[in-house]
Amino acid sequence: MENLEPSVVWKFFREITQIPRPSKKEEKIRNYLLGVARQYGLEAKTDKAGNVLICKPATIGYENHKKIILQSHMDMVCEKDGDVQHNFETDPIHTFIDGDWIKAKGTTLGADNGIGMAMMLAVLTSNDIQHPALECLFTVDEETGLTGASAIEEGFLSGQILINLDSEDDGVIFIGCAGGIDTTVNFPFTIEKSPENFFSFSLTVKGLKGGHSGDDIDKRHGNAIKILNRFLWNVNKKLDLRIHNFRGGNLHNAIPREAEAVASVPFQEKETLRVLLNEYISEIESELKEDEPGLQIILSSEKLPERVLDKKSSDKLLNALYACPHGVKAFSRDMPNLVETSTNLASVRIQENDSFLIITSQRSSVESAKFDIAHQVESVFTLAQAEVTHGEGYPGWKPNLNSEILQKAKVCYKNITGEEPKVRAIHAGLECGLFLKKYPYLDMISIGPQMYGVHSPNERLSISSTRKYWQWLLKILEKS
Repeated sequence: MENLEPSVVWKFFREITQIPRPSKKEEKIRNYLLGVARQYGLEAKTDKAGNVLICKPATIGYENHKKIILQSHMDMVCEKDGDVQHNFETDPIHTFIDGDWIKAKGTTLGADNGIGMAMMLAVLTSNDIQHPALECLFTVDEETGLTGASAIEEGFLSGQILINLDSEDDGVIFIGCAGGIDTTVNFPFTIEKSPENFFSFSLTVKGLKGGHSGDDIDKRHGNAIKILNRFLWNVNKKLDLRIHNFRGGNLHNAIPREAEAVASVPFQEKETLRVLLNEYISEIESELKEDEPGLQIILSSEKLPERVLDKKSSDKLLNALYACPHGVKAFSRDMPNLVETSTNLASVRIQENDSFLIITSQRSSVESAKFDIAHQVESVFTLAQAEVTHGEGYPGWKPNLNSEILQKAKVCYKNITGEEPKVRAIHAGLECGLFLKKYPYLDMISIGPQMYGVHSPNERLSISSTRKYWQWLLKILEKS
């Protein structure tokens, strides 16, 4: 990356990729940010949540302009391929260049939101950029609950304009986002001794694209949990199926790419199981061939476990996972092609207290619809006699087409590219809605360079788009 332009941006991004920064464990990246502030003699402070604010005075001639807040989050989504050995709490991200793309080897790249932080540090440490007084806000724990933005206290910020640098689409200005809420299920089960003369097997679904549970939810990406459960449900209708284990997915805001189950059927039904699987693979590959060309479903024999879920528990689990909604619920009537409401069946894993932990997340730009889809998920698992809880959630960000900073950003983009930028709302969650709760006067936009595969090991960042994005940001600061 050292040979890429703008060099100052890539220098900081390279350094950021070497610093572990899982959500809720941002100590190392926070110390790095404070160290940069000390090195360049910049005022910096932290709040009780661990958010960092670094300030820089206005350049000459900009002293009376409105103060601008630049904002990114410190943490990154920690996803990796199943066969990759990587500890996100200790290991650096291994990056490489592939044409116009920066990628990581088998893990998420962390350009979400590392490139936003790199841009802010580049502005803070440069001495040849014209800008009003700046407050650069680096928040914690955006990816697992937006708790850093939620904890921002009144008086911590003093700027009037906020530019969020956490978007992922080239040439797009975002002026609104969906609100979200998590729904968590504790699914108890009863275990019993494995029946005799049963054949035990593992079934693995992998090779899916995964992706962001908001921005990619309408792209027809397969859900590994759903694909796996669908087959097991159908087997259960025909054979005496017993579940030993079921696990899949990882994070609430990522579409599950991999899932695995260990189960058993009567030994004499072994070949029937293989026939059913071959038929299912043919069906599901035909359904998803355009969207998931890398899909793999692998059957392996296993040693018969000593204990399995009893029949009633197995049936309830398979029925509930089958009935649990996943995907787009509604599209917006106000903005073409914008998802209004969706839900993500995110992860399933067994716990030590003889229960499954099932995590789902719901999003909507309509507050009442957000709760409605969350309650639908709740009702499914309540019927299965599971315990359901909801997180506190976070609000959406209502678009303001009369925004002053929006108009300036549009003009600046056209001056640089000769083209009009697109103005959109996003189905993903941004921290802007939470900032408005504490600072209702803020004038806000969100921008960012082109990224694909965010929240998955396929995450990649465009080099050329980053260069254009940097020029655009500097022009906005110059004209503000």
